Amino acid sequence: MVLAAGATVAAAALLLTGCSGGSPSATPSAAATAEKDVHLTFLNQSRGQEAVLNELAKKYGEDTGVTVTIDTPGPVDYLPKLQADAQSKQMPDIYSSFNPVSMAPFYKAGWALDLTKDLKGDWSKNFTPEVIKLATFAKGNNLGVKPGIYTVHWENQAYGLISDSANSGITASTPPKTVSDLIKQLAASNKNPNGGFSVAASLTPQFVQYLASNWLTDKQINDTFAGDYKWTSDGWAKAFQVIADLKKAGAIQGGSIPGGSTDNPTVETNFFTKHSVGTIFDASPGVSVAHKTAPDYTAFFSLSLPKASDAKYSPRSPGVPGKGAVINPRGQHVQASLDFVKWLTQPAQQAVFAKEAYIIPTSPSLLSGSKLPDTLTGFAAAAKNQQVIPNTFSAQVTDAINRDVQSLVLGQMTVKDLLADVQNAQDASQ
Repeated sequence: MVLAAGATVAAAALLLTGCSGGSPSATPSAAATAEKDVHLTFLNQSRGQEAVLNELAKKYGEDTGVTVTIDTPGPVDYLPKLQADAQSKQMPDIYSSFNPVSMAPFYKAGWALDLTKDLKGDWSKNFTPEVIKLATFAKGNNLGVKPGIYTVHWENQAYGLISDSANSGITASTPPKTVSDLIKQLAASNKNPNGGFSVAASLTPQFVQYLASNWLTDKQINDTFAGDYKWTSDGWAKAFQVIADLKKAGAIQGGSIPGGSTDNPTVETNFFTKHSVGTIFDASPGVSVAHKTAPDYTAFFSLSLPKASDAKYSPRSPGVPGKGAVINPRGQHVQASLDFVKWLTQPAQQAVFAKEAYIIPTSPSLLSGSKLPDTLTGFAAAAKNQQVIPNTFSAQVTDAINRDVQSLVLGQMTVKDLLADVQNAQDASQ
């Protein structure tokens, strides 16, 4: 999959203030209009965007007479439910895009409509060219998916740190200049009960990929995922060493990396609700989750990862498509589903997502300079300089990193041992 992003967000590029919550009347196609009593189901993965999806689905129904039911099982139960639906051949009409490794089996099994032809027309104007590249499976991609575009996205996603000055001692105005400075500040904050640093095991591949960009080019990272560049190389070793250094300095809260199926929701809950950790590594959708689960908590801010002292290049966030939709080509109302998704990704609806769900939109018309809340500014800055990567982690490599990073932090594995194991996983996935 082409995980290419480029400079999709201009400086301070989210027009939250003044975003119109209104939307034009939806007009279904002639084919969809011919259908009677159309009822669509949308299986939604996002907790933070559930309310907005319900709001927009209601608006669409009022305009068109098409009923759209939003089913939100939650991020932990989403994938198992989607798998069960596929096995029973009871797939929803529309479903959320997820990470490419998890979604690839559904695409290869024919559960996703190829939108390439549709995106060659006016619909493509709702997205930056980089975002369309994000959603494109290129020829020869390492996940074995047939070339095409199976998702469209109303959100651009970036990675970074979320911090609360009261617990971390880090401020938005004077963030750490280097990774070494960051480690020192995180270690100092961990001396109080509500300080320190936390990252979920499931996000450690992205954390390491971000860190590795200090020493590796996009091509080298891409070639690693393709099996043509070794995980045992110096750049990857330095990236994983940062995690070992965080543990050695006493910066990791509890001295361990949370794991399990609920690891990232747990980390986010500890930060946003319990306020029991000072800084976490997260993706920008975490801000949306925060405003849903703890709407009165606004004392946090986001920031990009700082540069390593010996970096060869500027660190770059992994380029990853944000929330979007996949259409089931075997559903009873394929055209009606396509009409709804096209309407949902229009600038007017993206503006509602941006304003109410605190996300970075993909519409060029919305990506104009304006003031961003501190909760998003760091992520928006990271989105300006993202990695351009045609391939992604294999499932075996992802599992190995999730497992081995926990062992590294617990002192059960060295960086050298970890890299050898990850390389073995890479070789097994070829």
